[in-house]
Amino acid sequence: MEKSRPLWDNPLQFVFACISYAVGLGNVWRFPYLCQMYGGGGFLIPYFIMLVAEGMPLLYLELAVGQRMRQGSIGAWKIISPYLCGVGVASVVVSFFLSMYYNVINAWAFWYLFHSFQDPLPWATCPLNRNRTGYEEECEKTSPTQYFWYRQTLNISPSLEASGSLQWEQVLCLTLAWLVVYLCILRGTESTGKVVYVTASLPYCVLIIYLIRGLTLHGAVNGLVYMFTPKLEQLSNPKAWISAATQIFFSLGLGFGSLIAFASYNEPSNNCERHAIIVSLINSTTSIFASIVTFSIYGFKATFNYESCLNKVILLLMNTFDLEEGSLTADNLSEMKDYLMATHPREYAQLSPQLRNCSLEAELDTAVQGTGLAFIVYSEAIKNMEVPQLYSVLYFVMLLMLGIGSMLGNTAAILTPLTDSRAIATRFPKEVISGAVCFINCVIGLIFTMEAGNYWFDIFNDYAATLSLLLIVLVETIAVCYIYGIRRFEKDLYTMIGRKLNWYWKLMWAFASPLLIISLFVFYLTDYILTGTLQYQAWDATQGQLVTKDYPGYALAMIGLLVASSIMCIPLGALVTFIRKRLKRESVSTTA
Repeated sequence: MEKSRPLWDNPLQFVFACISYAVGLGNVWRFPYLCQMYGGGGFLIPYFIMLVAEGMPLLYLELAVGQRMRQGSIGAWKIISPYLCGVGVASVVVSFFLSMYYNVINAWAFWYLFHSFQDPLPWATCPLNRNRTGYEEECEKTSPTQYFWYRQTLNISPSLEASGSLQWEQVLCLTLAWLVVYLCILRGTESTGKVVYVTASLPYCVLIIYLIRGLTLHGAVNGLVYMFTPKLEQLSNPKAWISAATQIFFSLGLGFGSLIAFASYNEPSNNCERHAIIVSLINSTTSIFASIVTFSIYGFKATFNYESCLNKVILLLMNTFDLEEGSLTADNLSEMKDYLMATHPREYAQLSPQLRNCSLEAELDTAVQGTGLAFIVYSEAIKNMEVPQLYSVLYFVMLLMLGIGSMLGNTAAILTPLTDSRAIATRFPKEVISGAVCFINCVIGLIFTMEAGNYWFDIFNDYAATLSLLLIVLVETIAVCYIYGIRRFEKDLYTMIGRKLNWYWKLMWAFASPLLIISLFVFYLTDYILTGTLQYQAWDATQGQLVTKDYPGYALAMIGLLVASSIMCIPLGALVTFIRKRLKRESVSTTA
């Protein structure tokens, strides 16, 4: 069904929509983690190679398919070949899974935002116990920020088996998050055109404010030096290259169908090649920009913890050995330790279990990603800033804008195929279709607000999309190059943008990108097999830390179902099409 009119008022609005969708939480909380894990500035080498060999070509491919076919993911691949209808269905299924759990992050961001107006911030200190005679025991064993996250936000259960009850505060926040998404897509995907200007631009304003503040923090230089010091030996580590390819792949949102849906509302003459390059470069630049902000805060946090550790050790030694004020400093601490060990061996031996080994390098080496970075590390850094309420509000508003922007793309991937369907679009107005999608996702998403909800969140986050998306994009690339035909597609592009297809795009589409995707697919499949029994991190309140546990049988079955339910759409779609055509031929021959 041909689109009656373009969604976007102008090409700039389309670019903003793509940026709002592609630039998400992964740029803020995963890219810095990968830099930290795989060689700091050295990680940028495989990252940019993968951007050129994988990111830009595949993004251009999806934008061109959507703009040429002017359909959502199901309709677009059905036009290329009726046997490929399952590819679009698989994309919708993956987007549905993503929407189910992704909006929970926005719910958590709302929860933290509402608490950001308190003075002091509720995660700044441990709460008093019921008798008001001391602090909560669990909080004393961990930290105020971890206690606020695991106990007061999630009220997390000790294991996946102990599912617990719904947390009504989180239920209300999740309902609010879905209400905001619904208001943004009230009249179908057309409404997103007005919202994307805010969701795409506001995070950059907040990042600039945080950059200025971050660079002025004590110890920020330590974090930036750590980030930009390349560890070139990591270039020989295959996982560094795999991680770079994976980050490019998922940060651009390839395979979900959102980019195809957005591009399907473009003018047929829109220069999607230029926009693919612009969006790719902005996405990668944002990752580096966000890393500079993150590592300046990392440096501040690490320096603060390191100096706090030194001060505690100095105070302990001065009180124990009755040293003069000022005789023991951070500069002479090591020498004084050796001196006290030699002159007071018995007392020092009794005290040594209480003496921590303070190391700035060890603090900087602490690698955290995902919710741990977003809701624990940043919160801990914010509480030590001047006017922490201001920076807390700014930070969680930024998280909301990033999360809502990504949700607009996710819901567009679901709504566009639905509104493309005559059977649905002629019976129900867009408001009802949008409301039904939001309501169904919200109800199913309640599982993530239970006491064991965070464990289910990790299952969906780790397994709902990884292998599925790799297979989807691999089939997309093969379909365009070898089923639809790269020469035929080249003619379509010439008709649209008036320019011949560059050899670079043809080389990447036909050879380089498929080989990279196959390599990624084999790596993940091998990794899952070699891992053996899948495990997860559970919160142990008695120890105040995370412990490793094996997934129970029903969780493993759920993981298998998540992967299979989307992947199996591709062969099943081809099989159903084949049977229909066979039956149609038989009925025609019988009639004749």
